[in-house]
Amino acid sequence: MNRRFVAILVVLGLVMAGAALVVQQRESATTPSGQLGQPLLKNLKAADVTAISIREPKATMTLERKGERWTIAEKNGFPADLDKVSELVIKAIGLRVGQSEPLGEKDRVRLELAEPGKDGAGTLVEYRGADGKPLAQLLVGKKYFKREPENPARALGDGRFVLLPEDPKNVYTISDPLTLATAQTVTWISKAGVSVERVKSLQVTLADGEPWKIERASDSPDWKLAGAKPAEKLDTSKANAASYSLNGLSIEDIAASAKPEDNGLDKPAVVTATTFDGLTYTLRIGKLADEKYALQVQIEGALAKSDKPDDKTAGKNVERVEHERALKDYVLLVQKSKLADTLKKRSELLEQKKEDGKK
Repeated sequence: MNRRFVAILVVLGLVMAGAALVVQQRESATTPSGQLGQPLLKNLKAADVTAISIREPKATMTLERKGERWTIAEKNGFPADLDKVSELVIKAIGLRVGQSEPLGEKDRVRLELAEPGKDGAGTLVEYRGADGKPLAQLLVGKKYFKREPENPARALGDGRFVLLPEDPKNVYTISDPLTLATAQTVTWISKAGVSVERVKSLQVTLADGEPWKIERASDSPDWKLAGAKPAEKLDTSKANAASYSLNGLSIEDIAASAKPEDNGLDKPAVVTATTFDGLTYTLRIGKLADEKYALQVQIEGALAKSDKPDDKTAGKNVERVEHERALKDYVLLVQKSKLADTLKKRSELLEQKKEDGKK
């Protein structure tokens, strides 16, 4: 487990400890004193957790620890958001016994605490150890509200009804809405995408348009349009926008299918960017669906070495590029707005002539 993961767990642990104390004080009148404040998931330790399974009525997702990384099994090992994994683990450890009540079979369905596969099923969160065996299980049910909101489906909730599978006759009310108890992978994927920095040249070949290329001799806004005619003048602000838009392509999700024909990647637009740092990025961009482009990235070349032994920025750049290279095996989904300035037609990069009589 890396230092960052441990640090996150420590900080969140302090926060959860304070929250547990508040719950204990408020709910002491409704829970036997012998259980009040006791850990809900006994003996669960962060260092022992190597996998987390989340099973909803219609979806299942598995988070797996691979060395110092957490990945999503159902997305071919795509990196998971470390902060969210840390939060899910530490919140489980921080859960304390608050209000509890006997639970009948009809109540299980009403509170969405039935076993997976049955009507009224809840969300089963299972923490596993290195041997694959469960360390702890928690069945997460319906949201708890102190006051009924206008739209319960959209409201965050004041807490949740939960159940321990090994103790199916008791329901517990916790003061955390447990929003991360979801098998929707879009919640869990790492959003860190591609950052094409210090672009030297940028070439764009649209699937149905004239290709164009801009380039510059130094890391400045002095862009030139390759093959420009005497009457054509490049709008440098648009050239800058086309380049800088690539410095922050965050990922929205991973495509459900990796087949090129399913994502328009059999006839893609191609963006090729070379950098002053010695790298060449090739982005293949497929069709637009739900305001998102399908995208594949390939990186060639070696990152130029820094002449400063203690250059922390250089170290971060090496880690960033290593992460970006690993994305080549996935079809990424990127918001349309992120690529709008880059996927322009050649004519749209030129300064527009003002009409007579207009300033």
